[in-house]
Parts: sequence; C-alpha cells; structure tokens
Amino acid sequence: MGTINARKRKDGKTGFTAQIVRKKGGKIVWREAKTFDKKREAESWIRFRESELDQPGALERVSAKSSTLADVIDLYTKEKKEIGRTKAQCLRSIKDYAIASMDCASIKASDISAFARELLSGGRKPQTVGNYISHLAAVFKDARPLWNAPLDYQAMKDAQAALSRQETISKSAKRERRPTLAELDLIMQHFVDRQARNSQFSPMHKIVAFAIFSTRRQEEITRIKWTDLDEPHSRVLVRDMKHPGQKKGNDVWVELPPEALRIIKAMPKKSERIFPYGTDAISAAFTRACQFLEIDDLHFHDLRHEGVSRLFEMGRTIPLAASVSGHRSWNSLQRYSHLRETGDKFAGWKWLDIVCQ
Repeated sequence: MGTINARKRKDGKTGFTAQIVRKKGGKIVWREAKTFDKKREAESWIRFRESELDQPGALERVSAKSSTLADVIDLYTKEKKEIGRTKAQCLRSIKDYAIASMDCASIKASDISAFARELLSGGRKPQTVGNYISHLAAVFKDARPLWNAPLDYQAMKDAQAALSRQETISKSAKRERRPTLAELDLIMQHFVDRQARNSQFSPMHKIVAFAIFSTRRQEEITRIKWTDLDEPHSRVLVRDMKHPGQKKGNDVWVELPPEALRIIKAMPKKSERIFPYGTDAISAAFTRACQFLEIDDLHFHDLRHEGVSRLFEMGRTIPLAASVSGHRSWNSLQRYSHLRETGDKFAGWKWLDIVCQ
C-alpha cells in the first residue's frame, strides 16, 4: 500500500504527498511520489496508480532504463550478426524521423501509423513504406527480450494490420522486368570496353553473363569458392542461400548449366573465391552503366529473373528449373508457369565466347 504524508507548505496550507514503493528481493525497484491539495485526491491517485503497477509487466516497463527508439536501433544494428545492406540502410534512415527521438515506452500504434503516413506523403510507394515498417517491426520484436527496452510489439502488429487495411503499406510487387538482347548488347560492350581500358576493374561482362546463365543472386556469386565447385557433376554449393526463415547454414547444391560452368572455367584461380569482388562495387558498376547507356529501370537482380525465365522458355519443368535456381518452394516458381517453350534466345549469343576467353 502507498503512504500519505501531510506537510505544511510555505503559504501555510497543507499538502498531501502520496508515495508508492515497490520492492523485489528485498530491494526497492520503484519509488514514485506526487503531492496533492486534498487527501482524498492523494488516496484516489494511489489506488489508480497501484492498479496500473499491478498489471503484468508494468513494473518492468516503468523501472526500465529510459531509451529512445534510435538507441534501440543502434543496439539492433550493432549486435545483430546477420543484417542485410538494404535493411541496415533503411534503419539508419528511420533515425532521421521524429519517431526515433521518442522514448520507447511512449510509442503507441498511432505513432507508428503516423510515421508510415509521413513516409507515404514524402513520395514513397506503399510497398516501400511496407518495407520500412517491416524492418522496424524486427527491432520491436527483439527489443524487450534482448535489451529490456520497452517497445510494444503488440502496438507494432496493431499498426501493421491497420496500415494494411488502409493500403498505406503493401507487399512488394513481383518485378517482371527483363533485359532485351539489344540492352544486353549495350551493357556487355560497355563492360568489355571498360575492361580493355583498365584491367584492374572487376570483369563485369563475365559477372553479368554468369548471373544470367547460373540464375545466381549477386551476393551468392561473390561467395562461391573454388572448393564449392563440383565440376564432374556440373554443380556448385551455394552457401547461406537466401531464405526467409533461415539466415545461416542454408547451403544448397545447385546445377550449373553448361554456359555457367564454361564461364567459371575461364576465371583465373587467383583467389579462393571464383568471383573475388565486392557486392557494392558490382551493384554500383551495373547501375552506373545503365544510367550511362540510358537503360531505364533495370536492376542487377533482373538478370536472375531473366535466367529463370530462359529455363522455362527452353522447356524446363518447375522441378528442373528449381534444381538450377535453388528455389526450395516450387510455389515460388508458379509465376513463370505462363511462359511457353520458345527455345533459347541466347543460342549463339556472341558474348559467351568473348567472356570465356
């Protein structure tokens, strides 16, 4: 029970100070006091406040060290062992918004919703806003169990549900962009010329061709080691393949189409990695090339989509295509089911001989 002490004020009037003390293991873990003009007001406050503190988790929340959302984002990005480049960049940008300076205990579902609407009004698409909120939700989910930071994960889930109903956020649409052969001619010539000018540049013409024929993601390409290659069986071990529920240890053997194996065999064995280049450098080089060549809305990842589409156009079934792409769920390949067998548009592609020199 709380206590009430009557004290004379300087003006001669009596004030009533209500105090609540909570102990745990014989030690005081929370102390709170407030002064009122009337005793019944002090008694009423004690009853109300003690009922709040008796709620599950309430004492832990009020006694937790005060921290802002920005503080917890810093902890998350520092201590999380595996965090993607896009997610890290997104979380850093969230720290520039007003919600990041709010105390964790005070952030409600309405604050999260207001932040999402602010992103939307800034010109971002619902899919992009959805990505921001999804990355932030991961911080909310881990905050209390890892650092006892009083972020309310239920508030985040409530906000996500409401924002989805209002279409403020939505899932990313599947990209259908594929490069044309004419666009690839420009890109390949650009990188061949660049390599001729300076051999110190990464051989992007080889990387682009390998991405198409192998259907490998950018990060996967740069991780493949010579020891991961099983040349007799024309396959390669892709370590830590991207998977929504498994960040590490998802090592998968995938088939190498003849063209992809041929490109690998043309690579010099100067490093333990077959393609010993950085993902940032590859991404930047590809983006700059498309800008220079005025090729609109083409991403490096679209090369994987092109490669998988090629397999279906060559008559591959879903299981056979999955053996190359590494898709664990065949449902993920249903988006390609509309493609009809039309043959291999890369048959006789002149750039394959060039990259394999």
